[in-house]
Amino acid sequence: MAAVCCWAFLVIVFLPALILQSLDTRFGAALAVQCVVVAHAGGALTRVLTDTSVRFVAFGFWLFTYVWLGLAPLAMLATDSYPLGYRTGETTAFAAATLTELGLLAYSAGVALAAVRKSRTSAVFEPLLSRRLSPLPVLLLCGLSLVLAVLLIPGQEGGLRAFFTSRQALWKSRAEADPTHALRVWALAVPAFWALVALVQLPRPAGGDRLLRAIRLTALPALLVLNAIVNNPISRPRFWAGTVLLVLLFSWRRLNTPRAFRIAAAVITTTVLFAFPYSDYFRYDERESLQVVALAEQFSTSMDYDAFQQMQTGIDYVQENGFSPSAALGLLLFMVPRSMWPDKPQATGVELAQYAGYDFHNLSAPVWIESYLWGGAPCVVLVFCLLGAAGRRMDDIGERLRHRRNTLAALLVPAFAFYQLVFLRGSLMGIVGPLLLLLTVPLFITTRATGPSRSPSPVRPPATTGHAPVPVHRGHIPGHRRQP
Repeated sequence: MAAVCCWAFLVIVFLPALILQSLDTRFGAALAVQCVVVAHAGGALTRVLTDTSVRFVAFGFWLFTYVWLGLAPLAMLATDSYPLGYRTGETTAFAAATLTELGLLAYSAGVALAAVRKSRTSAVFEPLLSRRLSPLPVLLLCGLSLVLAVLLIPGQEGGLRAFFTSRQALWKSRAEADPTHALRVWALAVPAFWALVALVQLPRPAGGDRLLRAIRLTALPALLVLNAIVNNPISRPRFWAGTVLLVLLFSWRRLNTPRAFRIAAAVITTTVLFAFPYSDYFRYDERESLQVVALAEQFSTSMDYDAFQQMQTGIDYVQENGFSPSAALGLLLFMVPRSMWPDKPQATGVELAQYAGYDFHNLSAPVWIESYLWGGAPCVVLVFCLLGAAGRRMDDIGERLRHRRNTLAALLVPAFAFYQLVFLRGSLMGIVGPLLLLLTVPLFITTRATGPSRSPSPVRPPATTGHAPVPVHRGHIPGHRRQP
C-alpha cells in the first residue's frame, strides 16, 4: 500500500501539478478531459508498477500512454505551445483528448473481459507461447545472421561506417533514391537480435554437450559485435535500440521476478520521463550542447512528442476529406509494391504531414488516429478492445510460463511489450514490416512443447482379491535354499 500511495501521488498529483503550474490559458474543456486521461493512465501505470506479477505488455502500453498522450498533451494545452506549426481550435483539441480517453476506456474494457472469462484465444495463445527453443534452428539462425552481415554490410552505402553515422546524414545521403535500404537494414538487425537472445536463453543439456558449448562460446562474441554494429543507437531509432537492450536485459533470470521487474520498471519509467528527450544526441550531424529545460517546456517544444498534435491534425483531416478505409487495406497488403498498386495508401504520418503543409514528413500517427481514420469512433473502440484483451492474455500466459526460460513467451512477450512504444506511436505502415519480422522469426527457432515427462511407474503384480498382501523379505529366507 505504501508503494501504491507513493506512485499514485507521483504520477497522478505531483507531475501533473508541476506541469499545470505553468498554466498560461484558461482551464477549458479540453484541458479538463486531458486531466482525466492523465489520471486514468497514471492510475493504470501505478497498478503495473506495484503489481505482484510481471506485466510486460501492460507496462509498455500504459507507459507510452502516460507520457506521450498524457503528460505531453497536458503541457501543450496548459502552455498553448506545440512542437509543430499546424494549429487547431479548442473544439479539435477537445475531440483529440476525448478520442484518447475513448481508446483507454476500450483498452481497459478489453483487459477486464480477458481477465474475467477464459476466451477461445487461450487455446491459440498458450500452445503458441509454450513453444520451446530448439538448438539446431537457433544455431542455424546464428549462422544465417553472420552470413547476412558478411553479404549485406559491405554493400551498404558507406559500408561499415554507415552504421555509425547519424540518422540525419543517412537520410540526406539517400533521401528517396534507395527504397530498399530500410529492408536490408531490418533484414540484418532483426535476425541478429533474435540470434543473440536465443543463444543466451538456449538451455544447456543436463549431461553437457561439448560441441554445443564450443559453438556457443564461438558465436556469442561474434553476435555481440554484430548487434553493436547493426542495432546501435547512433544509426538506429532510439525505440528499437531500447527494445533490443531491454529484451536482452530481461533475459537475465534474476530480472524475471516480480520484485526485480518492479524495480526495473521504475528505473525505465524515470528514464523515459527525464532522460529520453536528451537521448537523440547522435541523431544529428551538428550536435549542440545539452540544455536541461523544464518538463513542461520539453513536452511542448520537442518533436518527439508530436503524437497529440498529429491527432488534432488527423481530426481536421477527417472533417475535410472524410474517412479512409483504404488505409487499413494498405496496411494488410503492405507487401504489394507500388509498381503493382499505384494508388497504394502511404503512411498516415506522411499523409497528415502533407495535409498540414510540413516539409518534414517523418512524423508519428498514433494508433488512436490511425483507427479513427479507418472508420471513426467505432473502429477506435474495436481496435483498443482487441489490443487490451490480447495484451492481458499475453501477460497471463507469460506469467504462467515465467519460470521456463526457453519458451517462446520468454522471448516474444518482452519484445512485443517494449516494441509497443513504436507500434502505438505509428505510423503503422512504416513499422508493420519490421513488426511482422520481429514476431515471426522466433517461430522458426522454436518447436512445439511436449507434455511434462513422467517417470514410468513400477510394474506391480495384481493384488489377490480377498487376501492380505504377502510381505516381501529381503535377504535369505529360512527353510529355503538359494538358487545358484
